[in-house]
Order: sequence, then C-alpha cells, then structure tokens
Amino acid sequence: MQVDMGSERPRILLAASGSVAAIKFGALCHSFSEWAEVKAVVTKSSLHFIDKASVPSGISLYTDEDEWTSWKKIGDNVLHIELRKWADAMVVAPLSANSLAKMAGGLCDNLLTCIIRAWDFSKPLFVAPAMNTFMWNSPFTQKHLDLVGELGVSVIPPITKKLACGDYGNGAMAEPHLIDSTVRMYIANSHDQSTNTNC
Repeated sequence: MQVDMGSERPRILLAASGSVAAIKFGALCHSFSEWAEVKAVVTKSSLHFIDKASVPSGISLYTDEDEWTSWKKIGDNVLHIELRKWADAMVVAPLSANSLAKMAGGLCDNLLTCIIRAWDFSKPLFVAPAMNTFMWNSPFTQKHLDLVGELGVSVIPPITKKLACGDYGNGAMAEPHLIDSTVRMYIANSHDQSTNTNC
C-alpha cells in the first residue's frame, strides 16, 4: 500500500526496548524507511539483540550514550526533546514488560523513556509489547496497558506462538509487516482526513 503524503514523508521515530523480539528491529527499520523518514532509538538492553548492521545506513541510530555526549553546556539542544519535536509519530517495537511499567509510571531513566515522558500525546504513539506469556498475563500488565491507553497510546497486540524461551503462548511481538501496515494505514487515514478538512 502506497501512502501519498505529497512531497513530504512522515517522520517516524522507531524505538526498541530490551526484548528478544528486538532481533526484528532491523527489518522494521527497512519496512518503515520505504515510506517514511525514520530515526531510531534503542535502549542499552535492546542492543543485546540488535545487529546494528541490520539497520539501514541512512537511519540515525541513537543510544543512551548519545543523550549524554550531545549536551555540553546550557543552551545546547537536549536530544530527547529534539527527537520529540522532530517526530510526527513514534513506534516502540518491541516494548518490554519493564519499559511498559516505566511508561505507565512516567519514569524516565533512559533516552527512550525520556522521549515518552516528554511526548506530545496529540501525536500518535504506537507500542508493540513483547514478553513471556506469564508476564503478559500478569495483572500488572493489564493495569499498565490501561494507564497508557488513557494517554491515547495505541497497542498493537502480541501474538501466540512458541516463544524464544521455549514456552508456547501469547506474548510474542506482532510481526513487523503488521506493525508497519497498522501505522502506515493510520497515518494515511489521518492525512486524508486532514486534506478533506482543509478543502
């Protein structure tokens, strides 16, 4: 499906937190870069699973270290604020149980969670949770999903399959093509509505 955004491509901030599903992050970056301008943010723990070489060379990849090294003195740009301003939409895939809990509580102890804490919730924010079935079924998870839902966060639900740990159940991240098509369709529909409103 093609997204006709005129001369401008939507600016998408893709992020990965520490889940085995982060091995698919490179594929996500490739998919989104076909129709959007993409920047990527990864947590320290996600780098256990991400091959940086799998991320397209044209995509800037930011880590927690970049947050600290980019600021030298008062008046300098703050990276998490600049990324928040830049993005038209944000997608966190995978979203681990730990990062979901931080998000629900408003904690901001790394680059990713600082962006979320500063996020303008009038802009779309999608999350694709990924965790063990026992963690997905925890009552904490539903409480946290309810809290982020109240903020307007769109959840792309996990799927049932054999997990990386060997267990079978719900909790695996949705496939990259589904995440891509969900966000693409939302943005295309939003653009159509905006165009119709301006006519």
